[in-house]
Formats: sequence, C-alpha cells, structure tokens
Amino acid sequence: MTTSINTAEMQALTKWLKQERESQQLSMRALAERMDKPHSYVQKVEQGERRLDVVEYVWYCRSLKLDPQVGLSLIQQTLAEKG
Repeated sequence: MTTSINTAEMQALTKWLKQERESQQLSMRALAERMDKPHSYVQKVEQGERRLDVVEYVWYCRSLKLDPQVGLSLIQQTLAEKG
C-alpha cells in the first residue's frame, strides 16, 4: 500500500484547501496564525510535503470555516473516478 501523500486523492484535497484559503484572501501566514502553527506548516501541506491526519484535517477545516465533509466527499469522488 502506498502512502497517501502522493495520491490523486491527497492532491485533490490539498488543492481544495488551498483554493478555499485563497478564496478567503488569506495568506499562508495568516492561516498559520489562526492555527497557531508556523508558516511552514501550511506551506508544506499545500505543497504536498506534509500530510494531515484526520484530527489535523478537521482543525485545518475549522480554521478556514469549512465543513470537513466536503473534503471527504471530494476524496470519495476522486476514488470513484479512478475506478
């Protein structure tokens, strides 16, 4: 089994999180401050260098005021497209 960090599902999820951050006109630094994390945390997530565990994912979504279920649905959709 491969690690999740380099999969289409993870790439879709991180792309969505980045788009949502940008649509709120938040810099990576501003989001990191909301999360009480270093700037590099957000940068590594968005660049696919760091994956989120499920709890971190929920925290990330809460910081962006997103419903975590939307991202989970995106993962399911990506899996279904792969067959």
